[in-house]
This record gives sequence, structure tokens and C-alpha cells, in this order.
Amino acid sequence: MPPKADAKASEPKGAARFGRVRNSLKMGIVGLPNVGKSSLFNLLTEQNIAAENYPFCTIDPNESRCAVPDERYDWLCNLWKPPSMYPAYLQITDIAGLVRGAAEGAGLGNAFLSHISAVDGIFHVVRAFDNDEVVHVDDSVDPIRDLETIQMELCKKDLEFVTKAEEKELRDVKKSQGMKISLAFTTTFDKVKAMLQENKPVRCGDFNSKEVELIREKLDNLITTKPVVYLVNLSASDFVRKKNKWLAKIHAWIQEHGGGVLIPFSVEWESKLWATRDDPDGRKAFLDASGGAVSALPKMVVQGFKELNLIYFFTAGETEVRCWTIQRGTMAPQAAGVIHSDMERGFIKAEVVSYNDFRSLATSKSMMEVKAAGKYRQEGKSYVVEDGDIIYIQFNVTSSGKK
Repeated sequence: MPPKADAKASEPKGAARFGRVRNSLKMGIVGLPNVGKSSLFNLLTEQNIAAENYPFCTIDPNESRCAVPDERYDWLCNLWKPPSMYPAYLQITDIAGLVRGAAEGAGLGNAFLSHISAVDGIFHVVRAFDNDEVVHVDDSVDPIRDLETIQMELCKKDLEFVTKAEEKELRDVKKSQGMKISLAFTTTFDKVKAMLQENKPVRCGDFNSKEVELIREKLDNLITTKPVVYLVNLSASDFVRKKNKWLAKIHAWIQEHGGGVLIPFSVEWESKLWATRDDPDGRKAFLDASGGAVSALPKMVVQGFKELNLIYFFTAGETEVRCWTIQRGTMAPQAAGVIHSDMERGFIKAEVVSYNDFRSLATSKSMMEVKAAGKYRQEGKSYVVEDGDIIYIQFNVTSSGKK
């Protein structure tokens, strides 16, 4: 039996501390108008959502999903060649462009901000390309100004929500005799408000476990607790040569404002690559001419999935290879429940082998070599499922559960 993982080491960090605990989570694509959000959404989800060159083309959020690319899943599918194959999926929402003053109702204002509240993580798209044919809502290209605008509006909206939540708590306490506002409530709210007044996202704060719990309970709609992946939209030529005058400045801004992953990409380049999808020779010629550039879309999807604190395990056999999405830290019975509630209710044990062990040891579909090497384990109810585990669940349900 492997050693138990250090509990503190497995605790969620950063924005993951505040995330909703469920398996179906969404990343929202956010940014100013005309930075490439809807075009990126189309590319990620292989759809044809409207992406016109004027502000607020996207009003109601479009939702779709895209498969999470994974060499492990591909290898298992090639080995088993089953009739049914199901990858993991990342849910994505395309949200209308935000403008300065949105927190006070400018542009689509509150509707836009409510759409962000409904997602669990943010792809923040920033424009770093010049093109006279694509208007900029502020009439000039300045990614740092745009980053400041988005962060300021999100912090303003959160500050409004915190103020209302605090007022409600005070009213509730006054109505209840003998109740007092706790010191933990006061110090936590003061800390949160101080950060937001300085345009600092709450996810970057140094909060202890009690404060995190209080924020999750009382301030569950905060936007700035959500994880962010910064996507910088370059021209095709800048993307190919891996140079742009703004990239170093954007990286420095991100590090000064709580850190985060930065992924340069190019809607222009990705669209040209997508146009060659049915032309293998044309695709090869385009990639050869691109000097080793590769699509940034798979990296975006994988990073978005990771930022939501999601992992998946595999079930694999003659009939099906499938990824089952769970929250990192999920125990075996709850992971079994993702497959079917009866499996969680009647859980007996999980037979487990890590993907890496199976890949390195197995020469066929059989588990014989894995078992001979002592890498095929039986795990009980306290086992924390690891990313990439291949699992067979044993369960027994003799009567219907409680209703």
C-alpha cells in the first residue's frame, strides 16, 4: 500500500481554495470587446458562433465544451480499440465584452458581470495586435490599460457585493437577541474590502482556513476568487516569431497582480491552421512555413481544466475507454459515484493501477504483468484517487437506498 499523502500538501492552493466542489465546472472567456473572445470560442469548440467586428456582438453567453487532449487517453484507446470512447471535457462559456464602467451599468453592465459569476474560472483574453480593420473599444491598443480596466471592474463589483453582504449580516444580527458579529467575520471582511479597494483580487490574499471557510459561506458569489488564465492574442507574424513588444510588460503586470499562467496565441494563425483541417498536404505546408509554431489551443484547454482543480481517472476495457472527471482529492467511493450512485452506495473496494505503471509494464491488454510486478493494488474507502488511475470498482447493492 502506498504511503498516505501529506494532508497539507494536497490542500487546494490559491483560487482553488474558494472553488465550488463539483465535477462539472466551467471556464468563461472574458475580455474587452473585439479582443478575439468569440473567435477563440469558435476555434476551441469547433462551432460557428457570431464573431462580428463591433462591441456586444455576444450578448447572451454561448456555452459548449471541448475535449481535453491527453496522450494517455489516446494510448489506451489505441490499445483497446473499443466501440465506445469518451474523453474528459472542459465546459466553456463565451461572455460578452466588458467596458469601463460596467460595475455601474455601462455596456451590458450587470448582465455581463452576472455571467462571470456563473462560471468557475476565467480565460482573460487580452489584445496585443494592431489591425486598423478591427476597432478597439478605447481607440488604441494597450494591453496593460485593458488588464487594469478588467481587474478594476471586477474588483468594484465584488466590493459592492461584499458591502451588501456585510449590511445583511448586521441586520440579521440586530434582529436576533444575544447575537454578536464575530471577530472572525469582522477581520475577514475588513481584509477582503481592503484588497478590493486597492483593485487586488481576493484569490491572491493570504487567508487562513477559517477565513477561507467564511468567504466560501458568506461571499460565495465573488468574481475575484476565481482562477484566471491570461491569453494574449497576437498577430500571426508575432506568434510565429515568438516576439511581441507587449509580452514582457504583460508578464510583469501579471506577476505584480497575484501571478497566473500566461499563454500567447493568435486567432489569426489558429484560424488559418483550422482552414487546413481537411487538407493534410496544405496543413503540412502551413506548419512548415510557420517555423515550428504549434497550436496553443490544447495548452489552453489542459490549463483551464487544471485551474478548476479537476482531474480524471480511467475505466478501460473491451467495450469502453472513458475518462471520469472528479475534483482533486476525491476519495474512491465518491469517485465511484461519478460512474453510478449505486457504486458509491455499495462500494467494496477499488482495484487500481496508475497509467504510468500500466504503460511501462503491460505488453498487451492483460493486467498479468502489472499484477506480477505488484503494481495492481486493492484500495479501500479512504483511498484518494490520483490523476490517471485506471480503476475497476467492486460494489454490491442488495437493497434500495434511502430516499
